[in-house]
Amino acid sequence: MTPPPPAVGAARLQGRSAGLVSRTLAAVADTFVVLGIAVLTGLGVGAVRFLVLGPPFDAPRGSDLLTGSFGFALAVGYLAVGWTVTGWTVGGRLMGLRVVHRSGRLLGPGRALLRAVLCVVLPLGLFWAPLSRRDASVADLVVRSAVVHDWYGGRARPDRAVRGS
Repeated sequence: MTPPPPAVGAARLQGRSAGLVSRTLAAVADTFVVLGIAVLTGLGVGAVRFLVLGPPFDAPRGSDLLTGSFGFALAVGYLAVGWTVTGWTVGGRLMGLRVVHRSGRLLGPGRALLRAVLCVVLPLGLFWAPLSRRDASVADLVVRSAVVHDWYGGRARPDRAVRGS
């Protein structure tokens, strides 16, 4: 099923760099997706424990280090897989944003993983985008990526301003 065509104003933005607001909204949506996956994982572990050991049903309680490490790995994995396979995450899809290499092709696994680590460790790096000529966050500068408006499923290529800088 193909997505509906974008509004006329949105079509103008196709392939252009995404700004701070749309990228922030996508990041917030992705945060909720990761939290949802974490909660469902905890409930699943609790259900398996209940089936194996019997009552009472109890969600797992790990140490702060274990919980933080799991959350970090889950967030990085979620972002890296999305950016490697399709260039989209759920939040990016909702906002019509795709993460690509400056050349317009998808990020490879190494670049996507490094970008995901940078985005999770340094989320405030996104606030460099309004100061950048090509709306690049710190992670974009390091891995040579771009976040572009893309409603057509991968046919968007970064505009000249993104490719040329």
